[in-house]
Amino acid sequence: MKRTDRLNSEFQKEISAILSGPLKNKEPDLKGLISVTEADVAPDLKTAKIYLSIYAPAPDKERTFEIIKANAGFVRRELAKVMRMRTVPVLTFLTDGSMEYGSKMDELFAKIHRDET
Repeated sequence: MKRTDRLNSEFQKEISAILSGPLKNKEPDLKGLISVTEADVAPDLKTAKIYLSIYAPAPDKERTFEIIKANAGFVRRELAKVMRMRTVPVLTFLTDGSMEYGSKMDELFAKIHRDET
């Protein structure tokens, strides 16, 4: 396993723990199920793209995502406490629509199946 793969996996796990622990305590407005679906750390370790999937009603989902983006610095500082690295990358949070897409496809397949019978 390459170093970047290990780092991506470690970042994914630690950021997930930070979002559900310290950030949730700091920001009680976080709503829904927040899942870190992927972490993509740049080879130079200066930046990292963090993909999130938030399962919540639309207004809560947008609000939760905005709170997380606004707290990127807080998450980075918390990450610095647990990761043994000289510098922790700047985090960019992005939404991962794959879960919604999968759910929509499941609904469409179920509808097609119902229409056939």
